[in-house]
Amino acid sequence: MLVTTEAKTDAISVASYRCDAGPDAQPFAELHEGYSVSYVRKGSFGYRTRGRAYELVTGSVLVGRPGDEYVCTHDNHVCGDECLAFHLSPGFVDLIGGDSKAWRAGGLPPLAELMVIGELAQAAAEGQGDAGLDELGMWFASRFVEVVSGRRKSVPPSTAAARDRRRAVDAAVWIDANSQSDIGLDGAAAEAGLSSFHFLRLFSQVLGVTPHQYLVRSRLRRAARLLAEDDGRPVTEVALDVGFADLSNFVRTFHRAAGVSPSGFRKAARGDRKIFQDRIAALLDDERLIQPSGGVASL
Repeated sequence: MLVTTEAKTDAISVASYRCDAGPDAQPFAELHEGYSVSYVRKGSFGYRTRGRAYELVTGSVLVGRPGDEYVCTHDNHVCGDECLAFHLSPGFVDLIGGDSKAWRAGGLPPLAELMVIGELAQAAAEGQGDAGLDELGMWFASRFVEVVSGRRKSVPPSTAAARDRRRAVDAAVWIDANSQSDIGLDGAAAEAGLSSFHFLRLFSQVLGVTPHQYLVRSRLRRAARLLAEDDGRPVTEVALDVGFADLSNFVRTFHRAAGVSPSGFRKAARGDRKIFQDRIAALLDDERLIQPSGGVASL
């Protein structure tokens, strides 16, 4: 395991993890020493914690809670995976929601709301754009708490057999690699060697999202990366390059995921700090309104 510290402040530490373990690697137990959210930026692996099993693919999120024991496995996965991990201070966790059920999530499927920010953070880690990596990490973490705390139901852990888990993971890898193409359910199911209904049920059970949801989120992830790199291409061209056939649909879908328009997202990548300042200011304002007793302070 290669670990590189990308940024470190009082509130957050950001590190890149590169693992080359393969299916024959012997798993071993580890312990989360603090709160963390790790964005899977490449590859896939299994994650076992508190009696639950998750299959994490590109775009998924690994959630760490202090004192939780965990094991990473590779028996259903190809060799190699990479994560961008945000390790959070107790004070910052208290600010964004330390008592939130989000910290018991374990592993999250690819969520559009987090994937676009994860790609922006990854671009910053590679020196592309002027946005601060610590600020992006705080944005990612606060968005994580917002999204998971507001979800209507949690994703149940999969009980699928190892062979079926591998099929679902392989299908996700194939969809991600071909997301710019016109992929339908039938085509993805045929690639997996399953009927459409069986494929839809298996994919959703193992990964927590439908094949179409993963396809759209893979496109959003690639769009976020192109906007973060900002080579000057128009937003329309970005939308078409990643597989969206309609600009208005791309803008609407991207805004719903990121909370800002593609143009606003590009400005953030260029170093426009207003979006970060507004978000942290809002968090601080909310904190000031809550008294220690739980009541609302008078204005």
